[in-house]
This record gives sequence, C-alpha cells and structure tokens, in this order.
Amino acid sequence: MALVSVLINGHSYTVGCENGQERHVQAMAHQVEHRVQRVRSLGFSGDARVLVLAALLMADEIQDLSNSRIPETTAQAVQDVERLRAERAMQDSRLLDLAERAEALAAELEQAT
Repeated sequence: MALVSVLINGHSYTVGCENGQERHVQAMAHQVEHRVQRVRSLGFSGDARVLVLAALLMADEIQDLSNSRIPETTAQAVQDVERLRAERAMQDSRLLDLAERAEALAAELEQAT
C-alpha cells in the first residue's frame, strides 16, 4: 500500500492507496481543492463549512452527470413503467370493489331464498 500526501483547504493529509494509484489520488485531491477554492471565493469561511459546501458542489456535479448519462429511451421506459404501475393499481382497486359488490349481492340472494 502506498501513502500519498495531499493538501486540501490548507491542511496536509496522508492517504493510503493501492500502489500505482498515487497520481489518481492526487488528481482527486486537486479536484476537491478546486471546489474548496471556489467556495472560498464566494465568501464562505470555516473549515467544516467550506468542506461541506465543496462536497455538496461535487455531489451536485455527480448527480448532473448521472442524469445526463441515462439514455432518453431508458428514461421513457421508466416513465412508462411508472404509468403502467399506476394503471395496474387502479385496476386492482376496481377489481376489489367489484368482488366486494359480487359478494354482497351473493349474500343478499342467499338471504332472500
């Protein structure tokens, strides 16, 4: 296991990683530091607050990338499935109502004879 020293928000951290992944870890730290500096440029301060806001920026970027990677056909298929589930639930409810009516009519007929 390799150890890498990274600088984020003015603090040095030693991070363990697999051998050969040192540059990747440093590149990730650079991305975090970039977001930290962006948050600081907006006037925010305080280590914890700045790091939380930087993490939220990164999470937002990841979410945007994830959403943009879903093909339109997949998004349409998901909508179709949700619509079909809602229709099925409505049909099940109607069927249950009809079954309850049929049972009530059968009970009335039974009492009448």
